[in-house]
Amino acid sequence: MDDLPHILVVDDDSRLRSLLHQYLSQNGFRVTGVADANEARQRLLALTFDLIVLDVMMPGETGLELTADLRRTERVPILLLTAMGEPEDRIAGLESGADDYLPKPFEPRELLLRIRTILRRVAEAPGPGGGDDPVRFGEFHFDLRQDQLYRGPLRIRLTDAETGLLRAFVERAGTPLSREDLLECNAVNGNVRTVDVQITRLRRKLEQDPKFPRYLQTVRGLGYVLKADA
Repeated sequence: MDDLPHILVVDDDSRLRSLLHQYLSQNGFRVTGVADANEARQRLLALTFDLIVLDVMMPGETGLELTADLRRTERVPILLLTAMGEPEDRIAGLESGADDYLPKPFEPRELLLRIRTILRRVAEAPGPGGGDDPVRFGEFHFDLRQDQLYRGPLRIRLTDAETGLLRAFVERAGTPLSREDLLECNAVNGNVRTVDVQITRLRRKLEQDPKFPRYLQTVRGLGYVLKADA
């Protein structure tokens, strides 16, 4: 039982929380359910979780606010659930630091698929063929063994989505990757617009001026490319 992935479900709807607990438990997960952000923080202090399923619209601190705050200290993957399904809402969720976003109502099988996709991405890093030597670009280097980004001796915190995206570029440094390439290799989960959002977020952490990127550059008509040191 202790070897099963542990998921924290945060939702003020007790009926949905109970249904998710039952469904995920039947499909190979340990599940802890809480009703709000305050309870979630208490559980995170006491336990280690492999993923958080988090409702956006909660009384008090919202899921977006909790996600943004957790991203200052936590790398645990976060999947947001919300009744708001507009593209702008999805973008807001990703910009807050979430790894994925699922509109309500949803099919339980789709939730299960997305959870497994996120956990597989985490488990598969580092992948074969990447080598052990860190890839350097300017003052940064990316450690392929640990999937960690550093600026000099300081580690730069990345979300799991940002880590997967940067790893894809590091493994193919100097080679332009299209949005479709990044979706196909599971570096980004979503659509082409999601790729652009994640690129924007990653550039904020890599570039002195994200509008004029030095490292993660746009190649007109082809996509994006990481300019690593020779």
